[in-house]
Amino acid sequence: MKSVLFDLDGTLTDSREGIVRCLEYALSTLGAPVPPPDALSGRIGVPLRDIFKDLLGNPGPEAVEAAVRLYRRRFETDGMLYNKVYPGVVDMLRGVSERGWRAFVVSVKAEAASRQVVRHFALDRFFTAVHGSDMDGARADKDELILHVLNKEAVEPADAVMVGDRSNDVRGALANGIPAIGVTYGYGTRGELVDADATWVCDAPYCVLEVLIRHFGPGS
Repeated sequence: MKSVLFDLDGTLTDSREGIVRCLEYALSTLGAPVPPPDALSGRIGVPLRDIFKDLLGNPGPEAVEAAVRLYRRRFETDGMLYNKVYPGVVDMLRGVSERGWRAFVVSVKAEAASRQVVRHFALDRFFTAVHGSDMDGARADKDELILHVLNKEAVEPADAVMVGDRSNDVRGALANGIPAIGVTYGYGTRGELVDADATWVCDAPYCVLEVLIRHFGPGS
């Protein structure tokens, strides 16, 4: 069965403001310097622990875990509310569903938080399953996470496509033998996606569906 793996932040939803607010909260609470919002938003899509290792100046693991806890605490209370589904995404997902293709969320965001976001926006009706990293940081690497999804969901790489907005989405897919659609309406740039060897690059959700139809055929 044909399967489409979707990144979440920057691909399905615009979570920029909520993520930036949560990063600012964690850093300020710890008394660490807080970079400008644009500098923080440029890190969206990177595993959370890696973000804090960099922002805190490569501190010990205890400081990183403290920052992660503060971030998640703020995200659970109101960070998720500063989020919205990109225009055209629902129509794209409906088109995937109508063609009988399976769809999966594959996000380095913690799996519990990913499920929360997908349910909040009523996108769960389109997905077979939602996959993310563990709370302890396991499967935060996109290569590893995609491999986990392939094995757990019995997805054949030849029957799959990955859709994401950052280079780690593209490289993770290619490392697992899956072609990748890079989207420019999220947080990555066209140059970043091209440099990562994205198989296709799309500027809007409707383009993603068009590419999938050309690649998979019309569906059931």
